[in-house]
Amino acid sequence: MAIDSPRPYLYPTQTASPVAAPPPEEGPPKVPSGIPDFDYLTGGFPIGSLVLLFGEAGAGHQEFALTSAVHLMLRQDDPVLHRFYLGNGKGPYRYPEGVAYLSTSRSEPQVIGELRAAFNGTYPDVLSRHVRFRDLSPVYFADTVVPNDWASVRSPLLSSASPRLASDGGPVRALAEAAEAEGPGNLVILDSLTDLLVRPGIESSELLTLLKGLRRRAKDWNASVYLLLSQGVAPPAVEQAIMDSVDVVLHFAWQSSPNRSHRQRTMLIQKSMPVLSHLPPEYQSRFVIRVNALNGLVTTQYERV
Repeated sequence: MAIDSPRPYLYPTQTASPVAAPPPEEGPPKVPSGIPDFDYLTGGFPIGSLVLLFGEAGAGHQEFALTSAVHLMLRQDDPVLHRFYLGNGKGPYRYPEGVAYLSTSRSEPQVIGELRAAFNGTYPDVLSRHVRFRDLSPVYFADTVVPNDWASVRSPLLSSASPRLASDGGPVRALAEAAEAEGPGNLVILDSLTDLLVRPGIESSELLTLLKGLRRRAKDWNASVYLLLSQGVAPPAVEQAIMDSVDVVLHFAWQSSPNRSHRQRTMLIQKSMPVLSHLPPEYQSRFVIRVNALNGLVTTQYERV
């Protein structure tokens, strides 16, 4: 059974009055996701949450991360749109100061270019102004069949503030040091666990140790950490161990049935004790989501599972 969204989603105009937020709830502040219905129903993520965005190819996990980053940064760039996206959130909220994008194999122009091709001009412009991009490609592709020129970046691997990232230890160590340098106060996007799981020479135990350490350290950063992982690239036992090593699991999938003439994307809160314990039973279901150029990723209704 489908349940309509509890918060009608209408794109605001410059003259529209923002929706008044309900009185803040008692309890520790949270970090909003920037996805309107999700924040309205759940109140956002507990501070320092390690959030696994896990799912089928193209089902929406990367779009969730990018939409979240842009909507949160609109608080600094466009207060009208910010109040529209987060005005109904339960709060109290603690907002990230910026976005730290840690990429194991993709360059900043590639990521921003994809965002510019998919969404309207506001999204890539806002992200470009607030992102701290760390391209770890030289470390990731070191000692592989990829030529050095393919993995090179125009500027040094990282700023002079983090000179050790080019040292021995491989991409897992480089990623940990980049997260430590850029994590405090920022929304961190790690793109991606998929790259690390398929790279020769990286043991799953090494990656799981990184996640367990990151889960502890993120609690001091006053923000959220998003981990991108494509479904099916690791054995089921490793996937389960990864889920056990994080605070929140959002599962993205394509759904179809004989009753529909098209596929639809869905998002399921698969794991999160603080979120699920406060979510009304009728909404402990699949979020039906859509992605469009104007609004990024939004939720439209809910389906019981």
